[in-house]
Amino acid sequence: MQQILLVEDDPDLRKLLGLYLVQMGYAVVEATNGKEALALQQANPSDLVLTDLLMPEKEGIETIEYLRKKDPKLKIIAMSGGRRGSAADYLKVAKMMGANHIMAKPFNYTDLADALTKVLPKS
Repeated sequence: MQQILLVEDDPDLRKLLGLYLVQMGYAVVEATNGKEALALQQANPSDLVLTDLLMPEKEGIETIEYLRKKDPKLKIIAMSGGRRGSAADYLKVAKMMGANHIMAKPFNYTDLADALTKVLPKS
């Protein structure tokens, strides 16, 4: 079973996304920020990281940059609603830093399923 590391600081959104990913047939590991995500990815590597960009401790751009240096083949999807500015700007930077796909919040579950299918085809 493919595993996704879900990195989202909003507990309600993290729970909803986690439940949806499990229903789609993925194993899910959850982190509340980038610092926690990096530790989890090092201890038990996931096949894909789905990360928010604006978070406490270590934000998503730094997390993507670090993950990409450690594993250039790791699949990464970045998502942002852009609280402190334009989500589009943050997402452009995430793409430049190595995210395979970017998604502006809010998005629907069909969009997420399509992104996952493109970035992490079922084996």
